[in-house]
Amino acid sequence: MNKSKVVVITGASSGIGEATAKLLAKNGNKVVLGARRVPRLQEITGNITDLGGEAIYLPTDVTKDDEVEALAKLASDKFGRIDVWINCAGVMPQSLLSQKKIKDWDNMIDINIKGTLYGIGAALSYMMKQKSGQIINISSVAGHIVGPMSAVYSATKYAVRAISEGLRQEMAQAQSNVRVTLISPGAVNTELVNSITDEKIKEGTEEFYKNFSIPVDRVAETIQQSIDLPADAAWNEVIIRPTTQQM
Repeated sequence: MNKSKVVVITGASSGIGEATAKLLAKNGNKVVLGARRVPRLQEITGNITDLGGEAIYLPTDVTKDDEVEALAKLASDKFGRIDVWINCAGVMPQSLLSQKKIKDWDNMIDINIKGTLYGIGAALSYMMKQKSGQIINISSVAGHIVGPMSAVYSATKYAVRAISEGLRQEMAQAQSNVRVTLISPGAVNTELVNSITDEKIKEGTEEFYKNFSIPVDRVAETIQQSIDLPADAAWNEVIIRPTTQQM
């Protein structure tokens, strides 16, 4: 395993973010957690420190650039650097376009796209100066395929893919030694389904996840493996699905 790293994680109060924080801390990394739910952040940070790990947190709404910048500053002030930034915050309020759920559309665009961009912007301020780092963006298999009810969600996740590839090329061109990794999970047992506002669609999605989803630990392990690669190489794009999931 590589030496201890300073890792910032947004969306760290549950799901993939929480599982990743706990795994990385267990393996000796220093984790900086950002999310909106303060009690959950306190609980997770306490769990990590009780087990001998190093973790700090800051309430962070990824739709607000100043709060994301404050999270980055906290990491730098406390630990002196940022080695890895994981953009994990996301929502999935699926619906038919004809339902015209504009608030849901805006929410996905603000969190899934803008939140990712704000995280990248905050992290690069430090990584470019230190000439090293890794940005890990969480997309989805919905960023590779589109189906009914997922048009806007898929659009946001396709955007995360496009942003990640553009960032990869820019970092290579700049010879910055900043690696870029995109993780696209399939059905994973998280709270993502809770963001669906249409009860009928939510019920069907919950049934699908009940039958096919894998534990969040599988994605956390993939993230750990991508971090542990030698600095001269990167997993640029990884799709991880349940073995039984077709689409």
